Amino acid sequence: MTYKNGKDVLPSNLLKQIQQYITGENIYIPTNQHKRIGWGEKNGTKEYLTKRNKQIYEQYMYGQSIGQLVQLFHLSKDSIKKIIYKMRKS
Repeated sequence: MTYKNGKDVLPSNLLKQIQQYITGENIYIPTNQHKRIGWGEKNGTKEYLTKRNKQIYEQYMYGQSIGQLVQLFHLSKDSIKKIIYKMRKS
């Protein structure tokens, strides 16, 4: 979250209205629910993990053991099992 000065981003009439309630303090303004971006979508993490999990599942289906996948992807045995289980369900 970045800090922005209200006088730089808000219309002066709105700034004056807000100053009636709070001045000289930080205030959090939540995002519009319609424009909300899901976890990891902005920085590509979600896409990366989706591709990785698909790759884990495909390699498992082609005969890689869970132990081999643990070594290859540097994840715990339980994490690999959870990924395979979720991918199998979908």
